[in-house]
Amino acid sequence: MQLIGIWAVIAATLGPIQNVLGWGISGALWPGYDPIAKTISDLAADDSPVKWIQSSFFLFGSLLTLVGAWSARAFALPGRIALGLAGVAGLGYTFYATPSQIGYSDEHRFYATVAFVLFSAWPILAMRFDKRYHWALRPVGAISASITMGLTTLWFLLTWLEPGQPIVGLSERVIAVMQVMWLSFAIWAQYLHQQKATRTKSVSLEGEELLG
Repeated sequence: MQLIGIWAVIAATLGPIQNVLGWGISGALWPGYDPIAKTISDLAADDSPVKWIQSSFFLFGSLLTLVGAWSARAFALPGRIALGLAGVAGLGYTFYATPSQIGYSDEHRFYATVAFVLFSAWPILAMRFDKRYHWALRPVGAISASITMGLTTLWFLLTWLEPGQPIVGLSERVIAVMQVMWLSFAIWAQYLHQQKATRTKSVSLEGEELLG
């Protein structure tokens, strides 16, 4: 059984915290900012007064995703590659920031869309069939997660790409939190699962030695 490395656990612990803190702090420091109607990307736009704060959280989140992709060896390789590419896409949408509150960047939208899609697809791509893995990585968990996040991502993208949508910020935050929470849950669940398996194996070996 492939294992979850400690660096993946650290990334999974910090991921949800930095995700919410990023747009929470940035939004609080911008008087009049509406988190329901405006996207997280608006916080990192070129004309945003908190551009570098939100951009720093974007970069940190992308780094954590890359660390998770590298260290979560329990995930099947295609899923790890998808997460790695999602992390690279995060660097892309940070570098190609939205130019203004009333404009948009094709490059930013491309990288952001790629990141959201890959974050929805990775559970199926990382799926395992062996019962030694936690159910979150097996078909029941992986397929359900990808379908749920895929539909929510579609909802967000449809609101994002249609000008004037009053809840685009809300829809983005729903899928952003959902995606990072599932990744963190899958990593922690598998880590605890493998720790339990290791302890069970150790007890069995000790029992065999005593009987022997």
